[in-house]
Formats: sequence, structure tokens, C-alpha cells
Amino acid sequence: MVALQKKSSKTWKLADAKNKLSKVVDMALEEGPQRITRRDSTVMVVALKEFERLTDKRPGFVDYLTKAPSFTGVHFERDRKKVNARLKSKE
Repeated sequence: MVALQKKSSKTWKLADAKNKLSKVVDMALEEGPQRITRRDSTVMVVALKEFERLTDKRPGFVDYLTKAPSFTGVHFERDRKKVNARLKSKE
């Protein structure tokens, strides 16, 4: 889950937001997300740039691995003595 950047977030009643919509939008652009409440419901006015940042789709793990640099020519070795010693200590 992505966190909102910590900026000022003002809460507006719906009637006030309707009367001052330009101000609500300006504040969303300059100061961060603005909350608008109607009875028990709340919506947010969020600048497009912030929305895109929050909903950015990052590649999944499989995509990450398939697009990672190749390990061709890299040779990995394990010290089997350490592995065997660890296995024996668990017995």
C-alpha cells in the first residue's frame, strides 16, 4: 500500500466545497489532497500527479526477474563444508 505524502489536508463540508470549488482544487494542487464530506461519506480531491504516483503499477516479481540482467558467465559456488556442518548441527 502506498502512503500519501504528508501535506496539509483540509476537510470541507460538501456545501462549502461546492461554493468554493476553485479554492478546493487550488489547495489540492498546492497543498495536497482535500477531503470533502457528506454525512458519513468522504471523498478526496487529489491532483493528477499525486494520483498517478499513488496508483503507479510496479512490475511484479516475475517481470522483474525476466527483465533483470543475465547471469550468463557468472559461476556460483557453495562451501559444502559449511552447509554440511549446519545440517549436522540441526540433527
